[in-house]
Amino acid sequence: MERKQAIRSAYRLTGAGSFYDGMITCSTLPGKAVCRLVWGMNKAECDAYLTQALSGVPEKFSGRILEVPVGTGVLTMPLYQTLPRAEAVCLDYSPDMMAQAREKAERLQLKNVSFQQGDVGALPYADETFDVVLSLNGFHAFPDKEAAYREVYRVLKPGGTFCGCFYVKGAYPRTDWFIRHAYEPAKFFTPPYETVNSLRARLKKRYASAEVGHLKGIAWFLCRKGDCVQ
Repeated sequence: MERKQAIRSAYRLTGAGSFYDGMITCSTLPGKAVCRLVWGMNKAECDAYLTQALSGVPEKFSGRILEVPVGTGVLTMPLYQTLPRAEAVCLDYSPDMMAQAREKAERLQLKNVSFQQGDVGALPYADETFDVVLSLNGFHAFPDKEAAYREVYRVLKPGGTFCGCFYVKGAYPRTDWFIRHAYEPAKFFTPPYETVNSLRARLKKRYASAEVGHLKGIAWFLCRKGDCVQ
């Protein structure tokens, strides 16, 4: 079975019943309304940037992957089902979100996924532990983004991949307005934010290679850590 079809099949088992899951996946009527109103995106556009964000996790991947934050796991538990030889470590600061991800993993009977509560600014792992670090829609919420960038780099093996996506300021005015007037007061997002250009400059300075693109107010990135660490 093709990877995309396998993920779709697993996704149907995990569901997207909550408002948050429906919004992240743009798969329910309320979720589609938020995607259109806040982000100016339809389902195809959401799928497009997520495909780019996940492109650093190859098919038949068999290494160690750290996902931070895992959130509710709606985007990645179906992915991990297609990677039975991989070891996925899922970290989140919120025990409530992580509990929802764990429930999805149990529903899919995943044996290759573990969970740990923790802070991305002080990751509880040794240097050069993971082949891939994946971060979907998380960095815009982290209060200490500088520490998060340092920690991700530290735990990534030489030659490893850092990939994902998050909100960037200045790319889509409508989204900027909602972030400032709704998401920040609700403590969902925490400034300061990257722009597309500042993100590209930051990642190119630290990683051996860094590809950055964006779709409206969401940037996706794919980086490779140098084989020889200074």
